[in-house]
Amino acid sequence: MAAEPSEKPRELAPGVEIRPAAEADFGDLLPLMRAYCDFYEVDPADEGLLEMARALIADPEQGSLYVAAREGRVIGFAALGWKWASTRGARIGVMEDLFVDEAARGQGVADALIERCAARCRERGAPVLEWVTAPDNHRAQRVYDRTGAEPSTWVEYELDL
Repeated sequence: MAAEPSEKPRELAPGVEIRPAAEADFGDLLPLMRAYCDFYEVDPADEGLLEMARALIADPEQGSLYVAAREGRVIGFAALGWKWASTRGARIGVMEDLFVDEAARGQGVADALIERCAARCRERGAPVLEWVTAPDNHRAQRVYDRTGAEPSTWVEYELDL
């Protein structure tokens, strides 16, 4: 397993940094992951969420997990994964999850997490970072529009197995 390139935490605003997640963050991270799942009205097991987090921390070939922290407390996270896209002829980055604690919203934390995911994609030579959100998640869409991202023309489908 290749380690993710060494990164110095990047300060977003006074007291806020964006950095790779570590297992020491799980106490603050798990409630945020749970809140993200609650928002989308899904209920995966906590152990499944932690398994995902551990995999993203341990194996950069699977992706990356970034946190936003203030005064040592995690206030947001973004999960980045990789997939092959024949429409791009390359591996692309997929931001699977993005969540910021309600008390920290409107302070640029989501923008900084998106930028960190985009920077990781650039480091790996990925031509695009993509993500999806619920059609009625208008607050998130305003953040995404602000980043310069454009809505896709694709409609996403799921087949439960």
